[in-house]
Amino acid sequence: MVSGRDAHPDDDGRGSGQRGPAERSETPTERLDRNWNDLLQELRVAQTGVQILTGLLLTLPFQPRFVQLPVYLHTVYLVTVALSVGSTGLLIAPVGLHRALFRQHAREQLVDAGHSLALAGLALLGLAVTGVVFLIFSTVLGGAGGAVAAACAFVLLAALWGVLPWLWRLKTSGRPNP
Repeated sequence: MVSGRDAHPDDDGRGSGQRGPAERSETPTERLDRNWNDLLQELRVAQTGVQILTGLLLTLPFQPRFVQLPVYLHTVYLVTVALSVGSTGLLIAPVGLHRALFRQHAREQLVDAGHSLALAGLALLGLAVTGVVFLIFSTVLGGAGGAVAAACAFVLLAALWGVLPWLWRLKTSGRPNP
């Protein structure tokens, strides 16, 4: 597990891209508070998106055309709903964890756990979005079109949410973490 201090490297607030203790004079507690607040801001964006996605998915079986879909798309739909609901749970879990650990002086554990939950939630969200793309393109273009579109969506999201941040972290790993 990545520690909370490593979980959210950011710049010095002036857009210079430089980080490190020399740029910011804060105590370890202040750093944890900043990391927690950064995580909450990120989760607000992700939570809204996954909740809208889950809500829309939950309405699909009640549409007249849903019963006309091939059985394999019903299976893809159910897996996609499960991924979306799982993502919702993971992305909201840090809030429940915060309530459970409130006033327990466990900010470091909270930041570490929140970071891990957010990463897992984003992974499931990416898979859920890929499933939605497959459902939509398969319905409109057929299974082959759905597979191509889903593969493209998966590669795009994996690159933007996984590979690019990982490469950026490798590039900047020589710098001290805030």
